[in-house]
Amino acid sequence: MFRYTPEQAEFIKENVKGRYIPELTDMFNDRFGTDRKPSHMRAYVKNNKLKSGIDARIKPGNVPFNKGEKKEWIGGEATQFKKGHKPHNYVRVGSERINGDDYVDVKIADPNKWRGKHLLVWEKNNGPIPKGYVIIFGDGNRRNFDPNNLILISRGQLAIMNKNGLIQNNADLTRTGIIMADIYRKIGERKRSKRRGRRSK
Repeated sequence: MFRYTPEQAEFIKENVKGRYIPELTDMFNDRFGTDRKPSHMRAYVKNNKLKSGIDARIKPGNVPFNKGEKKEWIGGEATQFKKGHKPHNYVRVGSERINGDDYVDVKIADPNKWRGKHLLVWEKNNGPIPKGYVIIFGDGNRRNFDPNNLILISRGQLAIMNKNGLIQNNADLTRTGIIMADIYRKIGERKRSKRRGRRSK
């Protein structure tokens, strides 16, 4: 069983305010070299009655991003419930929900296939997401699905940006942060190369 040290507990308490659980988890792992998952962090925050102050609920009246459009999802038709045989808790394709990591999911097929809304919006405008890359929200707001706010970055860039606080509340500043992350990576590579050179002498 994982036991949080007093230093780790204090870190979570000081940084939970204004942050979503996945971001807090990344910060924690970067700071302490651990591999905690968002579900672990969520349980700790809940058990210790800590509050982020963020309202992650979808506001009433929000319109699904694909309203009025033809179905574009591939697959799932063969497993759809027949008319008159849907369970009482059935959720229709195109519905949205907040998942356990505070992202908005869209149901793309029956019986229970969901995908991140930000991924769907980005792919609709740009095509498939390359392997090893992720989509982030430029302004840090996971409810802002403006295509200009969705940015493709590598997992390596994301790790550096999280570690150095380079994801801002402004998409343009975050794009500048990506450039800085690449610079930090290059600096890190040169330092490691120099250390290896000294050890080989």
